[in-house]
Amino acid sequence: MDILNFLTPLFSSSIDPKSPPVERSNSYSHFHIRAAQPGELTSLAEVLADSFHSQQGILSWAYPLLRLGIYEDLRNRLRSTVPHHICLVAVRTANTDKEGCQSASDIAGTVEMALRSTEPFAKTRSRYLYLSNLAVYSTYRRQGAAKQLLLNCEQVALEWGFQDLFLHVLENNYQARQLYFKLGYRLHKVDLGWNAWLLGRPRQLFLHKHLSTASTL
Repeated sequence: MDILNFLTPLFSSSIDPKSPPVERSNSYSHFHIRAAQPGELTSLAEVLADSFHSQQGILSWAYPLLRLGIYEDLRNRLRSTVPHHICLVAVRTANTDKEGCQSASDIAGTVEMALRSTEPFAKTRSRYLYLSNLAVYSTYRRQGAAKQLLLNCEQVALEWGFQDLFLHVLENNYQARQLYFKLGYRLHKVDLGWNAWLLGRPRQLFLHKHLSTASTL
């Protein structure tokens, strides 16, 4: 999971409305996974802000500004037409009230998947699919939304012709690590950045999963 920068969170995505990913049938879940839409910017910004920035404490005053920064970044990213970039959302299945009317679906979570390149000074450069900004709104956590988002990323990756996925997770984010390892991600390397060394912050673990058609379908 890619931690958003303090003021300008990274959230790169592009949407192909003609062929949005279709959620696989899951008996345990009441979430539907699909491509994000431009009209959902406000809800998406709220999910990300709620996941990565605290509304309590000394910096609580900055929360609205951080959310606005996320909103503006999302608006620019969703307009992108760069191939192999996508933003997926998990939405609650519409509920039907006593009068038979369906209520609007709520966005419960989101994730980004994008094609990245290895470091420019590496001996051999290659491109790989990278997952970032996996976020689930606090109301919907521990209900399977994150798992469904990750599984649908695997489906899309295979449709794009890729069989390897990579992501970062903080060393002290035990819940996220447990989910990733349960889904088959394994440690690729430990990133020893200057933040961890100089500021004593948790290290970032770079995880990898190799996909097979049999295990994903």
